[in-house]
Amino acid sequence: MSSLNILSGGAAQGLVGQLRGKFYNETGRSIEGSFGAVGLMRDQLLAGAPCDVLILTQALIDELTASGHVLAGSARPLGTVRTGVAVKTGEAKPGVDTPEALKTALLVATGIYFPDPVKATAGIHFMNVLKKLGIDGQVAGALRPFPNGATAMKEMATATEPGLIGCTQVTEILYTPGVQLVAPLPMEFELATVYVAAVAAKAEQPQAAVMLIDMLASPAAAELRRAGGFE
Repeated sequence: MSSLNILSGGAAQGLVGQLRGKFYNETGRSIEGSFGAVGLMRDQLLAGAPCDVLILTQALIDELTASGHVLAGSARPLGTVRTGVAVKTGEAKPGVDTPEALKTALLVATGIYFPDPVKATAGIHFMNVLKKLGIDGQVAGALRPFPNGATAMKEMATATEPGLIGCTQVTEILYTPGVQLVAPLPMEFELATVYVAAVAAKAEQPQAAVMLIDMLASPAAAELRRAGGFE
């Protein structure tokens, strides 16, 4: 059996990973592809990367449906993902429940890990939060951006220095060993992103793509979605 190709935002990497074995057992197909910043995944699709299943933000799926790159009527919502703050496992959790508390936590951090500020939804948002807090210049030397949130969290988990802090989508925090979720961003800065799975218009295996999407969005996977940060 040939592999099923997927292009997905990093927020769904953990969920797909949890169901990879079940999908193989039921279809005989492995899942190949890329997980990363949603803007980068869109760009790969438009550049002609092989793709059967897309998992991106609602806005991008709508955009790609309108342009004919997504099969109309195939989209299924997986849930809403909030953006949160993380520290290394075992370290004290700072207060981040108000803008002032978040500002204090960021100013004392020795390093700030977050996803791509140009292509990643959470990275773009986090840079705007820093600007709204008025500390983007003050913390510039501590900023450590990575291509996506999953990579940012893995790098933070393996870093040896104390006092690190990270910000990305909650799913990427919860699925990364070595880091722990502190809390979502304060209500004033909340970013809740709806993720949607859909069949690519040029899918080579559209039936298998529908099967994977049904599995991801099914009631049977509801607890996996909740445990992984999808609401």
